[in-house]
Amino acid sequence: MDKLIIQGGSCIKGEIRISGSKNSALPILAATLLASDPIQICNLPHLNDITTMLALIRCMGVDVIVDEKMSVEINPNTIKELEAPYELVKTMRASILVLGPLLSRFGEARVSFPGGCAIGSRPVDIHLRGLEAMGAEIEVDGGYIHAKAPNGLKGAHFYMETVTVGGTENLLMAAVLAKGKTVLENAAREPEVVDLAECLVAMGAKIEGIGTDHLVIEGVEKLNGCTFSVMPDRIETGTYLVAAAATGGSVTLRDTRADILEVVLLKLEEAGAEITSGEDWIRLDMHGRRPKAVNLTTAPYPAFPTDMQAQFTAMNAVAEGTSTVTETIFENRLVQTHELNRMGANISLKGNTAVVTGVEKLKSAPVMASDLRASASLVIAGMVAEGDTVVDRIYHIDRGYECIEEKLQLLGVNIRRVPG
Repeated sequence: MDKLIIQGGSCIKGEIRISGSKNSALPILAATLLASDPIQICNLPHLNDITTMLALIRCMGVDVIVDEKMSVEINPNTIKELEAPYELVKTMRASILVLGPLLSRFGEARVSFPGGCAIGSRPVDIHLRGLEAMGAEIEVDGGYIHAKAPNGLKGAHFYMETVTVGGTENLLMAAVLAKGKTVLENAAREPEVVDLAECLVAMGAKIEGIGTDHLVIEGVEKLNGCTFSVMPDRIETGTYLVAAAATGGSVTLRDTRADILEVVLLKLEEAGAEITSGEDWIRLDMHGRRPKAVNLTTAPYPAFPTDMQAQFTAMNAVAEGTSTVTETIFENRLVQTHELNRMGANISLKGNTAVVTGVEKLKSAPVMASDLRASASLVIAGMVAEGDTVVDRIYHIDRGYECIEEKLQLLGVNIRRVPG
């Protein structure tokens, strides 16, 4: 199992390009199953989850051609199987997103529960109730969801009791070919949902209210092919900006957008960063200063994203002052604080809130990543620690960050990957 070794004392300086968004690319790849013609998707990030989704589509018999620039051409007309097997789905929750498109276009789908999870209170329950409201017959057996709509799906008015990105995406994709009008209330508003909706519109879908929590979809008979470029990854963008802020450095990020992470930029300015931006670039400069502590509370978009909480916690660990970090989305998302404390951070947990008292320096230690964003926070901590920090179980980080060590090396960080 690979590890990252980071030599502390780095001050980030330089310029890198931001990759396409994984969280946008995955539902868009699922949406290609809705098309009646070949479709080309550009700006895909080179990540394990993308490879898994393409393998899932291929195992259904769909022709997939990937070029050297990570653009992919998909011909859904060659599909032979309407099943997403456990062997592929178990590694990636986003696999559930093929359920809506398969059911809507072909009238049937058999999809394993992602990661073998049970229904209960997980958001996948909302996916299924929304599809049932649209006329689907759903059976759960042996860890598989078997959904049928032999006469096609019908438009429905559905209120999602919890804001769920995946649920919104699945039901949106199901609705575009359903007969009649579908209204989705309390829909997720994340930029990745907007990107999916705009791709569907480019394919010929009729969707109103894009970017709001009230989506109105008028079903059409078929969707066409198109060429669509995936949006930049706002979490990757935010991660490199926070890394620069934590180290007192400066960074210019290309092929990204400021409008998709406004609250993150506001918090970085509160921490003392000077930020400038243009149509496809963002520049952050700390002018060598130590960051100031910032309070934050995670909540659904457009509030502060849960996927940026761990990185800001790492920055707060070396900031001037004391801050509170409250996590309202995931109950275990503060788990990385224990590893940060092993590096000399002063963080105490009170329920779903971390109280972070900034220290001048962290100290290197062997640490273990527990999830994707916690991994990023430990890499940031390694940059500001004295000595060499070893981050283990970095397969987590490879799920969401394309070429992280190469990009950090371009920014002056002494980081290398070694076999475990």
